[in-house]
Formats: sequence, structure tokens, C-alpha cells
Amino acid sequence: MAPKSRFTRLDAFTKTVDEARVRTTSGGIVTIASLFIVLYLAWGEWSDYRRIVVHPELIVDKGRGEKMEIHLNITFPKIPCELLTLDVMDVSGEQQVGVMHGVNKVRLAPDDEGGQVIDVKALDLHSDDQATHLAPDYCGECYGATPPVNAERPGCCNTCDEVREAYASVSWAFGRGEGVEQCEREHYSERLDSQRKEGCRIEGAVRVNKVVGNFHIAPGRSFSNGNMHVHDLNNYFDTPVQGGHVFTHKIHHLRFGPQLPDELTKKLGSKSVPWTNHHLNPLDNTEQRATDPAYNFMYFIKVVSTSYLPLGWENQRYPGDDQVGIGAYGRQNDGSVETHQYSVTSHGRNLNGGDDSGGGHKEKLHARGGIPGVFFSYDISPMKVINREERSKTLTGFLTGLCAIVGGTLTVAAAVDRGLYEGGTRLKKLQSKNL
Repeated sequence: MAPKSRFTRLDAFTKTVDEARVRTTSGGIVTIASLFIVLYLAWGEWSDYRRIVVHPELIVDKGRGEKMEIHLNITFPKIPCELLTLDVMDVSGEQQVGVMHGVNKVRLAPDDEGGQVIDVKALDLHSDDQATHLAPDYCGECYGATPPVNAERPGCCNTCDEVREAYASVSWAFGRGEGVEQCEREHYSERLDSQRKEGCRIEGAVRVNKVVGNFHIAPGRSFSNGNMHVHDLNNYFDTPVQGGHVFTHKIHHLRFGPQLPDELTKKLGSKSVPWTNHHLNPLDNTEQRATDPAYNFMYFIKVVSTSYLPLGWENQRYPGDDQVGIGAYGRQNDGSVETHQYSVTSHGRNLNGGDDSGGGHKEKLHARGGIPGVFFSYDISPMKVINREERSKTLTGFLTGLCAIVGGTLTVAAAVDRGLYEGGTRLKKLQSKNL
């Protein structure tokens, strides 16, 4: 026999000789069953280790000087595109009047004619009638207003649109252009009346400063009168359409930033409460109806910055605003997305004042005055939500769980086998005594 080592007395795994071992049928069955159980549980542990989960975090938003994109698609079935203006303003002092970049006006046929699309572009009534047929030295009168800086010929108003721009720059109402040579030459009022029964859909995106602000869709060209933002409403209220134009509208979608991919929204939800993009954009498919032309709708929106960081993302700096086109802002090559979710409350008001008896709230009184239209006032939350992809457990956790499965299963199997063996042995002894 080999001499004993000093470690011999520390051996926790004592051995038995083969002659002292007893093999039984029940032991073989328990061994096979425990093997299958170990394999099944080990596969579950491996699947759990490979599973990717999204962990939400809430932090203080420390971003400064950032931009965000507003994507909108809104249909107005009772107002022609020529009367609608999209304006964006924020508290930083930036005012984007008559926003058109990245926004399309889609002319729609009247509802009783099917409401199909007539034309898709940034529409002006006289866009097809340029002043190219005029004499080269022609300089149209601006009728006392300041010529627009973007006029085709500096210091002149050669088209009806340039006269309207000149009037807006000095805060004058324009109306239908009666007595204005350029507008009468282009048949502005006749072409406007021919489109009175049409509808309009405004779709596209606009990039704004990420500060408190508002954007609104209202009738008539907008201009500033002192410290007030006003619209030329003459053509809106002076209409041959019976009942006038109304701001009945449907918001097909409205979001702040890029849309999250569908596979991500599935990860954000649960089996009992599935998550959809409607949780991020609650105004999608919202429809509001109005029966009075002097009516406006206001939506008060609280915007919350939201980041999606996939597994293996890299902390990269986003490129400058001028390097990213409309619609691509907020997406990185590594799959990360910087977007926003929001909550909203809405309010409708009759501009003629009085109580809200028609809405069933006699105790509610409305102030008189205002601009008809649809107004969106958004506020930026100081908090930010980060949805970070992570594995459900670490490699160390996986190995620990695997050891626990093997050790636990074998321990339980040994106890079961011991119980079956002892029970069988005692049963045999009882049977032998009875014989």
C-alpha cells in the first residue's frame, strides 16, 4: 500500500471498493432519469443565458443644444391646402414661419367624390404660373408693402405670391387679391374658389430645437403683429362653401423622433400586456370633429427622451444636424436609436366664447377670440428613459447554475435511489420472516 500523504485525512470524497458496491435495477432507472433531467435543465439554463432582455433606466437628461424631429401625418377633409399654414415656434426665439422643408401638402378630393389624392407637393396655387411670360424689365408693384427678400427680381413683386409675402412682412391682411394686378392676372381668387371643397393632408417631418415650443396648423398666411403671432383669416371665413370650413381632422400619426422597430416593441412588452408603438405615440389614429369654423383644438404634450441601446452598442457622438437628412436623425450605425415618447391631454374651444353646453359642460366657460386651427404645445421632460439590451445572466451565473443543476439533481437522485434500495431491502426481510 502506498504511503499516506498529509492530505489524506482532508479527503472529503471517501472511496469504496467495487466489492462493496451494489447495483440495482431501480438505481439504473434513477440514473437514466436523472441524466435526462440534467440535460433538460442544462438546456433551459443555456437558453436563459442566451436570452436578451431590455432593462429600462430612468436618468436626468443632461443633453444640451440638441434637436429633435417632429413627424406628422394629419388629414383635414374640409379645408383646402391653399388655406393651411404650418408654423413652428419655440421659447429659444426661433420661429419657423410657413415651414415647408420636409413637409408635403397632399390635395384630396371632396369626401363625396371619394377623397382620393389629387396632387402631392409643397403646393402654391400659382406655382405653375410663373412670371416668365412678362417683359424682362417688368417690375411689379408691391402696393406700399416692403418687397420680399426672396423675390425673383429684387425690389419687385412680380407674382401674386410675392405680393402676399410683402403684405405679410408688414402685417397687412391680403384677402382675395382684388385690385392686385398680379393676382388678377393669375386668376388667384378663381383658382382658390375652385379648390374650396377639397381636403388636405399634411405629411412629413420638421426638425426643431429640443426646447419647449409649439407648432400649429391654421388657416391663412401667418405674420407677426408687434409681439403677437397672427394669421390672415379673410379667405378662411369669407367662403362660398355652405357651413364654412371646419377643422375636423384625423391624426394618422404624430411622433417625436424615429419610430422604434417592431422587434424592439415586442421586447418592451410582456405576454400579458403587449407593448406597441401606440404606447410611445398615443395620438396615432386620433380623430376630432368640429361643426363651427371658429373652433380650435389644442394638444398639450409632455415629451420624454427615450434611448434604445442594443447589445454591443458603442458610445458614439451623433453627427451634426447638417450631416443628417430629414428622417434619419436619431439613428446610429450600431443600431442604437435616440427618440422620444410622450403623453398628451387635449382641449377644444369655441372661439365665439360662452359655455360648453354643446359638450355637456355648462359650468365650463370659454374665452372669446383666438385663431381657429389645430395647436400642439409640447414641453420637454427633464428625465430620460434608457432601454438597454443585456443578457439575462452573466457567464459566471450560467456556470454556477449549471453546477447547481448537476449537483442538485444527482443529490436528489441519490436520495431517491437510497430510499428505493432501503425500502426494497426491508420489504424482502418482511417477506422472508413471513415465510
